Amino acid sequence: MSTYTHVPHPRTVERLEHKDEVIKAADDVNKNVASKFNSWLAVKITNGVGTMWCAYIFAIVALIGLPPALKPGGEGIMAWIAQTFLQLVLLSIIIVGQNIAAAASDNRSENTFKDAEAILSEAIEIQKHLKSQDEELIIALREALAKLPPA
Repeated sequence: MSTYTHVPHPRTVERLEHKDEVIKAADDVNKNVASKFNSWLAVKITNGVGTMWCAYIFAIVALIGLPPALKPGGEGIMAWIAQTFLQLVLLSIIIVGQNIAAAASDNRSENTFKDAEAILSEAIEIQKHLKSQDEELIIALREALAKLPPA
């Protein structure tokens, strides 16, 4: 009979019950229908604008606006650069960079999740091993010692 009773941590029990669930940023289950639609639309627009192809298109659009900006009475080269070119082109390029950084972060998070799952599994195996030792070896030793004559 073992004198130790393993009481698993509540998070361990929760992970074991839901071990195949991977939570992603878009999986916010507490959202209402309007919020879910807004999130869906925002992701679609961001995915469209956040491409280098969109940046190239925006650069072309900005360059089309350059000649009028340089004409007398136009906004001028500095204003065109700041208000048109940088805002249009850099917006897409920044989103592309953020998407790359987010993908790397997601990969790190997924690896951390897998590592935590492995550690949990190893800890459970350690508990089984210790229980086995309790039940087999320690009990057998106790019984063998009980059979020895008193000293």
